[in-house]
Amino acid sequence: MDFKDSIKQLADKVILLKDGIQTEEATKNAFIMPFINVLGYDVFNPLEVVPELDCDLTKKKGEKIDYSIVKDGQPIILIECKHWKQNLSLHNTQLARYFVASKAKFGLLTNGIRYLFYTDLENQNIMDEKPFLDFDITDIKDYQIEELKKFHKSYFDVENILNSASELKYASELKNIFATEILNPTPEIVKYFAKKVYDGVLTAKLQEQFTELVKRAISSYISEQISKRLKTALNSEEEIENSQTQLSAQQDEEDGKIITTQEELDGFMIVKAIVRKVVDVNRVVYRDAQSYFAILLDDNNRKPICRLYFNSKSKKYISTFDAERKEIKHEITDLNDIFNYEKELCGVIKMYDSKQ
Repeated sequence: MDFKDSIKQLADKVILLKDGIQTEEATKNAFIMPFINVLGYDVFNPLEVVPELDCDLTKKKGEKIDYSIVKDGQPIILIECKHWKQNLSLHNTQLARYFVASKAKFGLLTNGIRYLFYTDLENQNIMDEKPFLDFDITDIKDYQIEELKKFHKSYFDVENILNSASELKYASELKNIFATEILNPTPEIVKYFAKKVYDGVLTAKLQEQFTELVKRAISSYISEQISKRLKTALNSEEEIENSQTQLSAQQDEEDGKIITTQEELDGFMIVKAIVRKVVDVNRVVYRDAQSYFAILLDDNNRKPICRLYFNSKSKKYISTFDAERKEIKHEITDLNDIFNYEKELCGVIKMYDSKQ
């Protein structure tokens, strides 16, 4: 099992068990120790993982970190654990104290679900206030898995992690700032954009108006970009699907295996007669294939109206499609039975047109 699969498997376990985990100790045993194992370290080997490592700078309070991952006899990652329900933002100062008292370069604060990785980018041996890597294991992104993989025993390299830590930390902060500005643009951002389009004095009233305009403009732009990408993706998928269908049809025709029967054409005319109530019948076309006779809207393979299965000598079927384009087969005894599916045939056409 590769690293990504191991993380996903642990995430599934966390989701399944978390409601039954009542204590911090149980959180460690069920979630955090398995996580350390996924990173390639043996939690039962004191040369790799040391529980309750002394991290008391004054040597008077007896403060100990829950786990310390060790390499060549020196701690490299300090791990402070909390119960899975606890808010981690209330405990980062505790980890910061341990960090100063240790030679470890990285600190991890976790409740078994959320994982916060810290280092000392701003001041040597002083833990940064904000983590450079922050993820929820039940909703971890692929790029986060790649960053986490750098902490695996097989790949661990301090310089490599630090090189990406700085970029991760500031990119994350910039993303958070951008998200905040989208929801509630600051006066500085509003003034910046307003001056690009308005030459007059920006009064308090105009500032208020431009605040809403900027908010709507940013939101609208993002929505347009998302729609554009979705449309491009759908068109690409549609082109591939249509191309494959056409190639298959051409191949079948070349092999002489497709024979369009009069009965199929009669069925096609019945379907057109039924759906003429809701659509211009010139938009309704057919494509005959080896195994079925397809009736489509706009000659689009992604808009099937129905399929006729008339090739069997014993039974005949018409298949209709639901809102998810799932095919549903119905046995019919003769062509007149097609009229029984008026609701389904008209309904699927209305659904396609409503999405345009």
